[in-house]
Amino acid sequence: MFTTFLIQPLYNAFIYLIGVVHGDVGFAIIAMTLVIRAVFYPIFTASIRTQMGMQRVQGELDEINKKYKDDADERARRTMELFKQHKVRPFAGLLGILVQIPIFIALYYAFFREGLPHIATNLLYTFVAAPAAVNTQFLGFLDLLAAHNIPLAAIVAVLQWAVVKLSIGRTPVPKAAGSSDKAQAQAMQQNMMLYAMPVLYAVIVYTLPSAAGLYFGVTNVISLGQEWLIRRELKSKN
Repeated sequence: MFTTFLIQPLYNAFIYLIGVVHGDVGFAIIAMTLVIRAVFYPIFTASIRTQMGMQRVQGELDEINKKYKDDADERARRTMELFKQHKVRPFAGLLGILVQIPIFIALYYAFFREGLPHIATNLLYTFVAAPAAVNTQFLGFLDLLAAHNIPLAAIVAVLQWAVVKLSIGRTPVPKAAGSSDKAQAQAMQQNMMLYAMPVLYAVIVYTLPSAAGLYFGVTNVISLGQEWLIRRELKSKN
C-alpha cells in the first residue's frame, strides 16, 4: 500500500518533471518541492496561524489556568471555548508535522532507492515516459548523488536555524503566576531546538546524497517565504 499510494505516485510525478525540465534532476527536485508545498499549503498555513493565534490568546489562557487550576473539567471547557472563539485549532501544528513524515520517506525511496540516473520503468504509469537523458549535475557543479557536501550542509543548517528562530518567535510563553518554572523549561527547550535542529539537519544532509540537501534547502526557503506572506497578511488585517 505504501508503494502503491505514496512511492509510485511521487516517483511518477518526479520522473515526469525530470522530462519537463529536459532531464535536469536538480530543477525537478525544486519543482517537486514547490508542487508538494502548494498542495499542502493549507495545512502548513493552518499550523503557522495556530501558533500565532495561541500567542494572541496566551494572556486569557493563563487567566483560565489560574482561575480553574483545581477544576480540570471546567478548565478544559473554558480553554476549548477560547480556542473556538478565536478560531484556534490546536492540532493543526501536529498535522503539519505528521504530513511531512510519510512524504519525506516516500521521496527518499523515490529519489534514491531506485538508483538514479537509472529509471525504474516497472514503477512508471503507462502515460509517463522515461526521459531520454538524466542529468544529476545541478548547475554544473553540484553532484546530487554524492554525499559529504560540507557547504550544502552548512547552508541548510543556517536556513533551518532561521526557520526554527521564526517558529520560536510565534510560540507563546506562559506568563501566569506560578508558571515561571514552566516558562524556564520551555525557554530551555526552545534554545535546544534552535541549535540542535540545525546541527541535526547538517548531519543528515552531510550523510545523504546532495539531492536530499537540495530538497531540505528549498523546503526551508519556501517555509521562510510562507511565514513572511502570512505575517504580512495578518499585519494588514490588523
